[in-house]
Amino acid sequence: MTGASSDIFKLVTQSGLMVQFVLFVLMSFSVACWTIIALKVRQLWLAKTETAQFVEFFWKSGNMAKSFAKAKQLPNSPIARAYRVAYMEMARITQAGVNGQAPDGFSMGTDNIKRALRRANVSELTRLTQWVPFLATIGNTAPFIGLFGTVWGIMSAFHGIGQSGTASLAVVAPGISEALVATAAGLAAAIPAVMAFNHFTSRIRVAESQLNNFASDFINVVEREVVSKPAQPAVRKPQ
Repeated sequence: MTGASSDIFKLVTQSGLMVQFVLFVLMSFSVACWTIIALKVRQLWLAKTETAQFVEFFWKSGNMAKSFAKAKQLPNSPIARAYRVAYMEMARITQAGVNGQAPDGFSMGTDNIKRALRRANVSELTRLTQWVPFLATIGNTAPFIGLFGTVWGIMSAFHGIGQSGTASLAVVAPGISEALVATAAGLAAAIPAVMAFNHFTSRIRVAESQLNNFASDFINVVEREVVSKPAQPAVRKPQ
């Protein structure tokens, strides 16, 4: 195994400048791919774990102020972060009603809360999808970059045949080897990128569904517990 690795390393170092450039680009793509994968695995795992904690606390506590305090302790949960935005908007509307600045109460306030939740949801989804499209870019382009290196290696092989006037294995092998290494490097960068992109996209769709469902449930709670009982506001201004 060690001998094979040293042979590949020797083959790369003895390749032409163009093939070395192609391999450098593909290696950079591969490093970027695995870096993004590591970061996204951690981000989505924390988001899933903290979201489960917050949703359970929210429905068990039945207290929006306590849920707001809990949400501040879970900075990696998209739902908790969106809830903080909605709660602060609800507190602002409640305070305006107390000061006599909102004569219609929550009749128009719920629309403001819905808009705040929509903006928060879009912001959270943007945060979750950050760098994921780059995985698709790697998956789509790496095979073609590798193919370019393959074509260039085959051209080198034919050039060697033309210079030597013979098609012996000793003449053809270096160029063909360069071509095969470039092909393998392109696939090595593209395959994990495509698999990770599909996996992360699926996880993000689940998170988007959870955000939308929670937003709908939260609006229902606001309309039931707050709008129907304007004399007993359920929120206090966050500190």
